Amino acid sequence: MDWWNTPWWNAGDYLIAREILQRGVAACFLIAFISAFNQFPALLGDHGLLPVARFVSRIRFRDFPSLFHWRYSDRMLRTLAVAGAVGAATLIVGLPQLGPPWLPLLIFLLLWAIDLSIVNVGQTFYSFGWESLLLEAGFVVAFLGSNEVAPPLVVILFLRWLVFRLEFGAGMIKMRGGPEWRDLTALYFHHETQPMPNPVSWYVHHLPKWMHRGEVLGNHFAQLVVPFFLFAPQPVASVAAGVMILTQLWLVFTGNFAWLNWITIVLACSAVDDRTFQTILPGLSTGPAASVSPLWFVLLVSAVTVWLVVLSYRPLRNLFAHRQLMNASFNRYHLVNAYGAFGTVTRHRFEVVVEGNADARPSPDGWREYEFRGKPGDPKRMPRQFAPYHLRLDWLMWFLALGTPDTRWFEMLVMQLLAGDRTLLRMLRVNPFPDEPPRWIRARVYLYRFSTRAERRAEGIWWSRVEFGELVEPVSLENIARRAG
Repeated sequence: MDWWNTPWWNAGDYLIAREILQRGVAACFLIAFISAFNQFPALLGDHGLLPVARFVSRIRFRDFPSLFHWRYSDRMLRTLAVAGAVGAATLIVGLPQLGPPWLPLLIFLLLWAIDLSIVNVGQTFYSFGWESLLLEAGFVVAFLGSNEVAPPLVVILFLRWLVFRLEFGAGMIKMRGGPEWRDLTALYFHHETQPMPNPVSWYVHHLPKWMHRGEVLGNHFAQLVVPFFLFAPQPVASVAAGVMILTQLWLVFTGNFAWLNWITIVLACSAVDDRTFQTILPGLSTGPAASVSPLWFVLLVSAVTVWLVVLSYRPLRNLFAHRQLMNASFNRYHLVNAYGAFGTVTRHRFEVVVEGNADARPSPDGWREYEFRGKPGDPKRMPRQFAPYHLRLDWLMWFLALGTPDTRWFEMLVMQLLAGDRTLLRMLRVNPFPDEPPRWIRARVYLYRFSTRAERRAEGIWWSRVEFGELVEPVSLENIARRAG
């Protein structure tokens, strides 16, 4: 045996975990590229709400590295998204993993570079924590090698460190956040006020309050205690991973959080060894034993791991900081980030309802609602399941209703609805003006709550809503031009 191939380097009992990690992260990349292909041009393209060309003219490449500093076009974006999707698909079926260790490494780094180029110019539409999580996971998983070599133990351990930051960071954010997490009442409201409820959310919301308190206790245990056992000997580490996977599956079952829960499940498998997998699924095979890792691969992985450990200093300090940052990236490459979600839970759900009117002078009966694909609108419409797909516009509508100061994109949305922009309209579920655009647009704020069981039986509604106020008074293109002049 070569001197560098020791049990301290080779994690030969994590072959199944490597298969899940590589294929699972690649599947998340595939979803991200499909999302970019479908949504990026309407949101950030040549005629989008926040055009990339204007953004890159104000930033430096060294701060936001992206291929789109060279030039941007919708065609170029779609070409890169297709290339990324094809590369991800090859990894999902396992073709690069059949070759030398540099082949999956190269493809994963290409996916990371393409996605980094998209995220770094995505502005508010790409400001979600799971964007950085996918980039970090894709970069680290790249160094797991191919079927020719055993998975490097240092990479397996770093992936556990990623899961630790993700879960423990989320737990600490909650303990430092709103009192509802400390008095165990957070889930009295969360299923109703979360960004995008799914078909099960209504039913879970109506569970007894003692069960909701149990949910919070279980969450605290899974996020504040269990992560430490990821670094324990087997089978304790596998059990810890199993607890996390079960809690994430509950979140998958009750909400729409893009690929956040799925990629967390995939990453948690870094703590599950082959023996545990085969105990749960006796027919599962690990394949042939891996051969000796080449020296160049050992040296490269070692150097990258040292660099990632150095980058871990600020995220580690952030975990124990009094003013803990949530979903923060400390470098331009989105590597070794800080994570966390729902430090506070809102008690009331507000929704912005956008309406159009085709009358020359808007009459009260002439207003028609635009329907979004995922966010609540029509009270009789059952919430849908979209995750792991990410509806970016619908998520921003949730933040808009919370009172975010970042509203430039919404101002542009109003203008493009008045102009009848077809690319934007294709992102909506219902366009009430299919023949020609309306003359007027307004936006009203409603207070939504889940219907009671009695209301559901009597009226067939999932939501009950009352008007709260007006966000945008009736406006036309002529009004906008007059104000601009």
